[in-house]
Amino acid sequence: FPSHDNDFVNNMTHELKTPISTISLASQMLSDKESPMANKNLDHLASVIADESKRLSYQVEKVLQMSIFDKGKMNLRLKEIDANELITTVVRNTLIQIKNKNGTIVKNLDAVEAVILADEVHFTNVLFNLLDNGIKYSKGSPDITLSTSNRDNNLVITVADKGIGIPKEHQARIFEQFYRVPTGNVHNVKGFGLGLSYVKKIIEAHNGKIYLESELNKGTTFSIFIPLKRS
Repeated sequence: FPSHDNDFVNNMTHELKTPISTISLASQMLSDKESPMANKNLDHLASVIADESKRLSYQVEKVLQMSIFDKGKMNLRLKEIDANELITTVVRNTLIQIKNKNGTIVKNLDAVEAVILADEVHFTNVLFNLLDNGIKYSKGSPDITLSTSNRDNNLVITVADKGIGIPKEHQARIFEQFYRVPTGNVHNVKGFGLGLSYVKKIIEAHNGKIYLESELNKGTTFSIFIPLKRS
């Protein structure tokens, strides 16, 4: 790495480690059996964990921005992945957020062939990003369906929500870097607007395609087509 890259990595490592250690400490305090519950300031610990998680997600977006959009090239670490298994894991890890908003998530993993060549880290991020969108842009309680199927020689993954939808005039630009659909801040949606441009870049780097169908106040469906790994 050139020296400025090393500086960036060192700074980011520090910025990522700090919130991680704070979250870790807060969770230890919560699970400390010797300290009675009455002595734990749950509201304070909860807000610390929430704030530090938010800070962490901003830092991660910053890293993604630097690594993908500035250099314009991507080194994927491809391996055989069963997408049905990966989706099951991602859904399990998202349940806490969905239950927190009294929402539901349904899996329809109908793809008989689900093995793809993918970069596990980036592909997992794609799924989390799309689920996160579904949660963020829901009216009240999220209602999300995650499905897999086979079409031709592709695995098709769809993430459907019944949220606020995306107006027609914004749909063509939704995958642009930093483009955000104006929501009048009613939905308190914050972030860098990197999510969907990142998703599209990753899917295309996997020789895949992503499509969007959306209707205002009815919901949004993202469909991902990824070539199957054939032995």
